[in-house]
Amino acid sequence: MKFPKLSFTYLGLSVVLGLGSITNSQAAPVRINGIAAKANGKVVTTNEVAFMLAPRRAELAARHPKLGAKFHAELKIAKRKILDELINRQLIIHEFDNLGAVIPNHAIDAEIKHQINTAYNGSEKEFSAQLKKSGLSRAKFRELTKDKLIGQAMRAQHFNGAAPATPAELRTEYNKHKKDLRDTTKDKIDFERIYIPATNDDDLLATPESQFQLAKDLITQIKKGGNFAELAKEHSKGPAAAQGGKHLKMSRQELSPAIGFILFTEPTGTVVGPLASGKPEAPQGFHIIRVIRKIDGPAPPLAKVKGQIEQIVQNRKSSARFERYLKRIRKKALIKYY
Repeated sequence: MKFPKLSFTYLGLSVVLGLGSITNSQAAPVRINGIAAKANGKVVTTNEVAFMLAPRRAELAARHPKLGAKFHAELKIAKRKILDELINRQLIIHEFDNLGAVIPNHAIDAEIKHQINTAYNGSEKEFSAQLKKSGLSRAKFRELTKDKLIGQAMRAQHFNGAAPATPAELRTEYNKHKKDLRDTTKDKIDFERIYIPATNDDDLLATPESQFQLAKDLITQIKKGGNFAELAKEHSKGPAAAQGGKHLKMSRQELSPAIGFILFTEPTGTVVGPLASGKPEAPQGFHIIRVIRKIDGPAPPLAKVKGQIEQIVQNRKSSARFERYLKRIRKKALIKYY
């Protein structure tokens, strides 16, 4: 089942997302790479930042279809966080190199697979398409992933002197994180949906603004106790409108990564929307969604992820020391933002 898509342009990147699978029906312009920052002469490129920011930006665009002040404020925070993370990595990589240590290829492969599953619903095609849009090669992304693992390795090497995690600590931490460690490609979801087109053939006076307002009014009615199914039958122009807008046992992989993230993050019963499809300046329509049930994919047993959980416990115990270390090396470093 395919739904209308949400699209936008940012930093010269054409991004398309929708309630159905992301497609690359139009050739996307590739931004010429530039410098986002320098740390002790090491360059962090704008393409690196844009690629890492893309999943978060897609989510924010879906949550804030008008791309107003709140969207830009949250995007600015997310961008700066990513940029600082990339800078921090550069500042500690040289120490790792001096140790003569290496990151094994299988660890890099596993981390890339994890990122594809997490940010792109396990879709290699969508991941590759975003690499192309961001002007990054697969080799460059592999290098970025290696840098990330180097940062983790250096933290483990120098800041995990605390007492080893006890069985009780491991179990507690596992229960806290096992949902995040699950196989999200096997997630399923039931939801209700109302689709309001930006134009209405039955009402020639309707405008995108009036249709957007209708969607907002419907959300208000629903939140006040209005019957979602009846409102869907009356107003929705989308698939399954006659069935009250219900979509049952849809795979997370049938949704765009941004929409999937939103629906699986929001509590069951939350009304989400209006989410605009099409360009913000020329929307195709607006979506209202309420999650009925979420069926999470299976979580791995503790024995399989014991090493990861031990590292999480150690990172938590050493977080204060690690933050002081980062502040110290940043204070001595020559950092320039562009």
